[in-house]
Amino acid sequence: MSEQRARRTPLYEIHVAAGARMVPFAGWEMPIQYGGVVEEHRAVRTRAGLFDVSHMGEVRIEGPAALAALQRLLTNDVSRLAVGAGLYSPMCNPTGGIVDDLIVFRVDDDAYMMVVNASRSAADLSWIREHAAEAAVHDISDEVALLALQGPRAEAILSEASGADYSRMQPFQIASGFRVAGAEVTVARTGYTGEDGFEISAPWGEAAAVWEGLFAAAGPGGLTPVGLGARDTLRLESGMMLYGQDIDETTSPLEAPLSWTVSFDKETFVGREALVEQRRRGISRRLVGIEAEERAIPRHGAPILGGEARIGSVTSGTFSPTLRRPIAMGYVQREWATGKELEVEVRGRRVPARVVRLPFYKRKGR
Repeated sequence: MSEQRARRTPLYEIHVAAGARMVPFAGWEMPIQYGGVVEEHRAVRTRAGLFDVSHMGEVRIEGPAALAALQRLLTNDVSRLAVGAGLYSPMCNPTGGIVDDLIVFRVDDDAYMMVVNASRSAADLSWIREHAAEAAVHDISDEVALLALQGPRAEAILSEASGADYSRMQPFQIASGFRVAGAEVTVARTGYTGEDGFEISAPWGEAAAVWEGLFAAAGPGGLTPVGLGARDTLRLESGMMLYGQDIDETTSPLEAPLSWTVSFDKETFVGREALVEQRRRGISRRLVGIEAEERAIPRHGAPILGGEARIGSVTSGTFSPTLRRPIAMGYVQREWATGKELEVEVRGRRVPARVVRLPFYKRKGR
């Protein structure tokens, strides 16, 4: 049986024309880089970068029972959202493992939109429909393209492209009715890079016009197309987790650490009992930041060593273009989770390292 062909976003031809190297990712054919990962990374940190994230899933939940359904599905407290606001939350299974981490926006009185990870879209949709049967659940992933405009100049570029003022839009706010290159778009002040920026939803068939409109507004050299390679280094510097590597159904929000996203004040949500018990008992491991003292890069799966014992494993690792040193995240036994000297095995060699506070990088003004 032949393998199923990877899907393509509406910007595929633009990526190819721009010289992007395309790779399979979560069932999609996506650009991993254009000119180079480091160049694209630094463009986002110093100017602005534009990402195609149309592979992400979007699910709309509507009706009088929508809020109750989301309160049961998510660990965070959705009831505190005003119309036009969003929040980040894990969605857990009964044992407290993370089914996915996502952002949910309240877009109307009884209407919400969830943006979920591409690798989890199908599983999430099934899970949501199973646990939100009383609400109307619509998969709109094939209708909506998503672009992420990130970096210090993101606000200025988007204002120029749309003729609107975003200076009062707060992080995790969302608003509709803007136009870019003739297309009506929805704008949220969110991102996955640690920089200021926006995620722009557009009709699937008008995504190319929006992409080109943003480049036109930025002017020559003002905006850089960015692939998945730099997206990964940017999010890791900023201490943001990648589903399937740093978190999954075997990890809990208390271990991740995402305890701030768990509202124990809610009477019930899927996984609450398990998380209450874990909080009472105490976690046995914790996700931490690690800096290697040499230029050797700890990669996913590398053993973390305390003395002669293996005390954990690396989940994500890279060479930080901003900090110019190797960084990683990984789970370690609880007693090793704060300020400890340890070692990481890299290609069979023990490399000195230390536990550091996350995030590795924090932009000025945050």
